[in-house]
Amino acid sequence: MTTRLARLTAFVALIIGLCFAIAPESARGADAKKPKLAYITNGVDPFWTIAEKGAQDAAAKFNAEVEVIMPKDAADQKQKLEDLLTRGIDGVAISPIDAENQTPLLNQAAGKTKLITHDSDAPKADRLLYIGMSNYDAGRMCGKLVKEAIPKGGKVAIFVGRTEQDNAKLRRQGVIDELMDRSEDATRFDPVDGEIKGEKYTIIGTLTDQFNRAKAKANTEDMVTKHPDLAACVGLFAYNPPLCLEGLKSQGKLGKIAVVGFDEQDGTLQAIKDGNCFGTVVQNPYMYGHESVRVLAQLSRGNTRVVPASKFMDIKARQIKKENVDEFWADLRKKTGK
Repeated sequence: MTTRLARLTAFVALIIGLCFAIAPESARGADAKKPKLAYITNGVDPFWTIAEKGAQDAAAKFNAEVEVIMPKDAADQKQKLEDLLTRGIDGVAISPIDAENQTPLLNQAAGKTKLITHDSDAPKADRLLYIGMSNYDAGRMCGKLVKEAIPKGGKVAIFVGRTEQDNAKLRRQGVIDELMDRSEDATRFDPVDGEIKGEKYTIIGTLTDQFNRAKAKANTEDMVTKHPDLAACVGLFAYNPPLCLEGLKSQGKLGKIAVVGFDEQDGTLQAIKDGNCFGTVVQNPYMYGHESVRVLAQLSRGNTRVVPASKFMDIKARQIKKENVDEFWADLRKKTGK
């Protein structure tokens, strides 16, 4: 009787083990401890709402808990990160607002948890991985759109929230280098002040707004007033193109001055459909959120193979113009459930 019971017990254990082995990761983790993760953005924007959806979907799929944090500014981002470290966190994905000055803070975080960057990198910090696109290459893609929009050349104004962020620096430089027909060099940096003049295109200025929407619109209006012959506005952050469009509309210049931008705010996509915005370079914020949580969940469970040797997970950028905006927008709505 004892032998028969022992055999039955062993058989049941074998079946349970086999079921566990063939179950998907999301199901296997049902009884395991859920890693506590944080996904920190560099501001508040509909762009990050898309990323949040990706993060939450991945958390459900890979049996993790994720807290999505959208700080107001660098000081708020610092405080939120320090709070997480004090409370205890298994992994953090962060888009640094000021990578150069935040490196000591990021290194402190890397010593206490699994730290990766997304959207905007901090290459000097001890992060395990950067998830995003090559912002310099994307800047050059944006510059190519400007060339298509105003092939005869002219004055171009660049608008961005702030230039301290790694992604802002690289996008801006990519746009400039493309318009100046320079060789590729992501380490190049043109001063923000003053004009940059090429054979066909002149960058008349880079205007920052520190994420102040009213200031962003006013910057466009000021450029139109000061430069009646302005040929194109380039917005480097998600909210910049829609506010460039608002500024042009208030000045009676909508549709007369080309607009090229980044990201996929509804206002930008609608303007492309309407012919008031030539095009935009889009990232994939849904996948930024999804892959950040997937990677952190695996790292927290000891799987370091998820990190490529390059420490860079390239999520390619795309150009969106009138011919492909409908298809892109439909896919975006499907992903986000809008």
